[in-house]
Amino acid sequence: MAARIERLITSGTFSLDGGTWDVDNNVWLVGDDAEVLVVDPAHDPQAILAAVGGRTVKAVVLTHGHDDHIRHAREFARLAGAPVLMNPADQMLWEDIYPGTTPDAPIADGQVFEVAGTRLVALHTPGHSPGSTCFYAAQLGTVLTGDTLFNGGPGATGRSYSDHPTIVKSITERLLVLPPETVVNTGHGDSTTIGAEAPGIK
Repeated sequence: MAARIERLITSGTFSLDGGTWDVDNNVWLVGDDAEVLVVDPAHDPQAILAAVGGRTVKAVVLTHGHDDHIRHAREFARLAGAPVLMNPADQMLWEDIYPGTTPDAPIADGQVFEVAGTRLVALHTPGHSPGSTCFYAAQLGTVLTGDTLFNGGPGATGRSYSDHPTIVKSITERLLVLPPETVVNTGHGDSTTIGAEAPGIK
């Protein structure tokens, strides 16, 4: 069976720089009826485990280290019996939640993850955070962008460890080169396409 992408929306909070906000997150499952990759298992490990069902979770891959994306990643990974992977450039954010530890393995730019006969390529896209990483599945015509690119433009860059010129450079050089019809599945909110967002990147 061909791989597919499933979205689960979970609700919780995001905290950084002394503030806390309510937020809804997109959790992405990429795979088939037998196995999946889980991207950013936010807020509600039990609900995500229920969505996985009896499938094997090959890995938990994180788009970046902000607490709404990682705070429950360890618990979900334990329940699912899977490793947690993240770009090490966000280690300082990881340490805010899991002091003195590291994820189970790093994610490197260009690393390929295979699930259900489909390849996802890690694209390092710093700006929202130093380690922000997108996952491009050419066979599915989709890129999972975390908080790097949204329906409406680049992710936020007004808080610690973020930088607007850097995120614009990342989006321009790593994402806008993808086919314009590529579906952009985001960390929050509705999906969009590369072509729809390209004119607004500046």
